[in-house]
Amino acid sequence: MKAETHPDYHDITVVMTDGTEYKTRSTYGKEGDVIKLDVDPLTHPAWQGGTGKVIEKGQLSKFEKRFGNFGLGEKDDKK
Repeated sequence: MKAETHPDYHDITVVMTDGTEYKTRSTYGKEGDVIKLDVDPLTHPAWQGGTGKVIEKGQLSKFEKRFGNFGLGEKDDKK
C-alpha cells in the first residue's frame, strides 16, 4: 500500500438524539472526536414509518384518477 494515500481511520463517538452513545471507527475528524446527530433512526419518519408510507399507498390511485387509462385504452378491433 502506498504511504499517504489513505485517510486516518480512528475511533470516534456518535451521540444519538436521545443521548445514547456508541463508539465506531471513521475517517471523520480526529481520534476521540464526538458527532452529535440531529437526525437519526430514532426520530426520522423514513425509519419510523411516518407519512411516507401513507403517501406511498395512494400513488397509483392518484395517478389513475388524474390520467385514467391514458395510453392503456381499449383496443379498437373495428379496423
